[in-house]
Amino acid sequence: MSQAEPQADQHPAKEFAIKDCALIAIATGNRAINLRELRDNLTTTSLDSIYYHFWGGLLQPRFEEREYNNDFAAWAWYALHDAPLAERLAVIDPTRFVELEDLRQELLEIIEERLDEEEYLSWARASNRFEFIRSQIVIFDSKKRAQSPEMLAEILPELATGSIFYHFIDARRRLDDHGDDFSFWLSSHGPQHQELIRRLAAIDIYFGTLGNIKKQLIKIFDDYFEKEGV
Repeated sequence: MSQAEPQADQHPAKEFAIKDCALIAIATGNRAINLRELRDNLTTTSLDSIYYHFWGGLLQPRFEEREYNNDFAAWAWYALHDAPLAERLAVIDPTRFVELEDLRQELLEIIEERLDEEEYLSWARASNRFEFIRSQIVIFDSKKRAQSPEMLAEILPELATGSIFYHFIDARRRLDDHGDDFSFWLSSHGPQHQELIRRLAAIDIYFGTLGNIKKQLIKIFDDYFEKEGV
């Protein structure tokens, strides 16, 4: 087990070592009771905190799908009771931003715009404080290995959702091309799997659940290798 975030290996091994992970929530001590304080804290909070408030919810076990995919939108609706702001924050897709700093600026622009629209939001108290949390990823070795793309397809149903998060979502922070580990590894086996890589790239990784993403991965791999006659 390692608590240090690994550097991306730009030369994938022939064997795919499946990892599992957890996001550890760490309190920063920063809080906001109104929209102005949220804006002020956003300007200085760590990028790990922004990452957590957009992606951390995916790893939290839930009995139903989240109404809001990021914590900022949820707070705007449930605590600030500001429907227009909640709607604008809810449609932010973090996958559109190569850098987390750009995502921070998008949040700030939306909040500044809303503050300009309604003066009372500068001082109106929310029913609950927004607690800024930062994250640390903890990585585990699942002991599962794939020696070929076909074998990866076979073991996908056995993977924990933490493995899906680590290899298909968090990898986009680690790899130079901002892609996922599965596609990166498949590309090392020659050009014959470009169609499979293309299908993986079409998966919406944000507006859904890890369970749904896993089901899509399984279906894409199964359909692809069935078509290939493997």
